[in-house]
Amino acid sequence: MSAASAITTPAGFVATRIPRYLSTIRVWESLYALPFCFMGMFLAADGWPGWSVFIWITVALTGVRTLGMAANRFLHRKEDVHNPRTANRHLPTGKLKPFEVVGLMLVGTGVFFYAAAQLNGLALALAPVAAAYVVVYSFAKYYTWACHFFLGWALAISPSAAWIAVTGRLDPEAVLLSVVVALWAGGFDIIYGCADIDFDRKYGVNSFPKRFGIAAALRTTKVMHAASATALLALGFWLDLSFFYFIGWAIAVSLLALENSLLKADDLSKLRSPLFQYNSVISMVLLLFTILAVEL
Repeated sequence: MSAASAITTPAGFVATRIPRYLSTIRVWESLYALPFCFMGMFLAADGWPGWSVFIWITVALTGVRTLGMAANRFLHRKEDVHNPRTANRHLPTGKLKPFEVVGLMLVGTGVFFYAAAQLNGLALALAPVAAAYVVVYSFAKYYTWACHFFLGWALAISPSAAWIAVTGRLDPEAVLLSVVVALWAGGFDIIYGCADIDFDRKYGVNSFPKRFGIAAALRTTKVMHAASATALLALGFWLDLSFFYFIGWAIAVSLLALENSLLKADDLSKLRSPLFQYNSVISMVLLLFTILAVEL
């Protein structure tokens, strides 16, 4: 049986296309976004919110993240061909067709809207806003060096969205948690932008490192991460959380400081080190100790 005919059978489709779909939306990176989302959920409920809420929040985040990642891949497919860091992705190499990625966008949108409808009225009302933002932010780098902050806010939607899913309202504590995520993720996107600075200069793509230089980018990231850590600490005091939360905070901030210390303006070789590939560990540590703080 030829490779072309193999994918027309159900077993062949599952074996070939499904792994590619999961890879193109980088499903494993959900381990970074999900913990912050669940932090918002546990803090809003002051404990376990129940299986129904948990399941629908998880489904909603999966749907909107599929939409956002697929849109990013589709919109940047032409330039990804020329960028050494992205040239091996599925669209540039022809392993997936554009219509398949558009299909992922449509499926993600449908799943997200349906899940939001199962939660509450405010969640459903705000779903179109969130869906539009995770698509539109991908255009930011064509117009402004501040594109990293747009990405940060795209990820920062999730904890506030989970809070709304639990309570049916948006409280200021949820906004502060979203600020934490925006600063955290935006800072790391600036760091990764340093690796693309030559490509950005050649192809006219905007980024903070391109506009201000690598040294300024790394300094700005440190300031953003310090502000994020401070806001995270303030959140613990605001919500009067137990000492478990602050233990998790100390571990996470120590790892964050270590990551920032690895990079120098004239030496970005550590950017691809294993430590930088496992930011999800930091967010999972925060989630674990947040759960302990509200449950014990």
